[in-house]
Amino acid sequence: MTAGAFDAATGDGPAADAPDGRRAAEVRVAFEGLMQIRRLTNTGTDDPLAVPAAWEINQVVRSVALTLEAAGIAPSAVDAAGARSATGYRVGAGERPGTARVEWLGPPGGGAAQEEQEALTRCAAELGRLGWTALLYRGPRRRRFLEVEPPAAVRPR
Repeated sequence: MTAGAFDAATGDGPAADAPDGRRAAEVRVAFEGLMQIRRLTNTGTDDPLAVPAAWEINQVVRSVALTLEAAGIAPSAVDAAGARSATGYRVGAGERPGTARVEWLGPPGGGAAQEEQEALTRCAAELGRLGWTALLYRGPRRRRFLEVEPPAAVRPR
């Protein structure tokens, strides 16, 4: 995280160490800002909060990570050596432009593989509630992941 700037936890950084609930407050403020962007820019829809705004679509990894973190879902983390140190979601770029990939990862032997279907189902539900399309797939080694994209009605052409 850059000093003074908010970065949503993608699961590829260190564990959040903000004391006294400061991180939770930062996430809440950032998410409220995201909802305000929707209110101000999604004026052509019946429910502006129900679909991602153009800013979100252009920053899909950050937007998906913020949505998951704001929902109280724990991000994964890595230590200084780059090894997984916490179990949780990891958000990265999807296979196609404008999409994100959500995985459930953790330290070796930590049980992330056994938790992934339930955890990713919860992630998909939270993302779907905010208008994202999240499809569950099986990848290499039969590990599950979500491919997340904006709904067809708002995808850039």
